[in-house]
Amino acid sequence: MAAQTTAEHRSHALRSHALLKVAVALQTLALFFQAATAGLLLSSAHGETLHSAGARVMYGASMLYVLAAVLAWRPGGGSPRPVLHASGFLVLASVQVVLGIAHIPSLHVPLGVLMFGLSTLALGQALTARRPVRSGAVS
Repeated sequence: MAAQTTAEHRSHALRSHALLKVAVALQTLALFFQAATAGLLLSSAHGETLHSAGARVMYGASMLYVLAAVLAWRPGGGSPRPVLHASGFLVLASVQVVLGIAHIPSLHVPLGVLMFGLSTLALGQALTARRPVRSGAVS
């Protein structure tokens, strides 16, 4: 019975880490889309609609990132650092939304560039991170 519980725990941890990778990738892709549609704001009548829709997707992806980080952290009781990073990113996304609604491009644009860079770094870390090996486990 203990072996089955351990196998179920390991399977859950693998799914949680996979969800974390997908969430960070979605967030990074949404931020890239936002950069592209920001350029359309200047040249197309549909740019504002696309940028606004992308903002909603990006904010939702940031919330999914927080959820995925919590799910990846809880089963193993590891470091809460990914949860803190994801929560910090959600705060940045909230500030970004407020700046966009207030039409303050002098802060909105640099923050967007910073967010894309941070999300790209987080994606790189998520893709290259190795799962922690339990003590006593044979690899």
